[in-house]
Amino acid sequence: MTRRVIAYIDGFNLYHGLRSKGWRKYYWLDLHALSASLLKPGQTLAGVHYFTSRIKADGGNARDMQRQTAYLEALGTLPSVRIQYGHFLDKPRRCYSCGATWLDYEEKMTDVNIAMQLLTDAFDDHFDTALVISADSDLTTPMRQVRARFPAKRVIVAQPPGRSSFQLAQAASAIFTISETKLRQSQLPAQVQRADGFTLQRPAHWR
Repeated sequence: MTRRVIAYIDGFNLYHGLRSKGWRKYYWLDLHALSASLLKPGQTLAGVHYFTSRIKADGGNARDMQRQTAYLEALGTLPSVRIQYGHFLDKPRRCYSCGATWLDYEEKMTDVNIAMQLLTDAFDDHFDTALVISADSDLTTPMRQVRARFPAKRVIVAQPPGRSSFQLAQAASAIFTISETKLRQSQLPAQVQRADGFTLQRPAHWR
């Protein structure tokens, strides 16, 4: 019997894992191809949920915003990938040594969105195995709930490179780290065409 797998990808957790390794050249990721490459024989990919937030303008990150927009539009051409957005919240910071203050940003909603989608899909019986690409320990509770309420279902954690979580390892059915080879083999084409015919280019900064 073929086992259905849905992938749940924590976008910024994956991004920061790649960044920590200096692997900018892998940012142009084909998330369907990556998820499919992590399946085992007898499994089929039933869907991919990608959770992220659009970065906010800070006066000096216009190019970062352009690169993110190009990537999100490229992902939008993949029929199996559904993008779910959180948001960034302004968070004032203060240096207690010198008294300087500045405005920082904190991503919100991603872990909640992943938890809700994971639990909803489990209750609606949309998967046999959930593939969670993240090392965020905030996902420990929803993963435990899925396994407790649906003992026949498996929750596998694929940790981004450079990231790990002991709590997730304890809650998951199994856990492993995504290899560089999988990332290298799961890149989008250098040029991706949108439905309206516009051609998206892989950012030169990501080569």
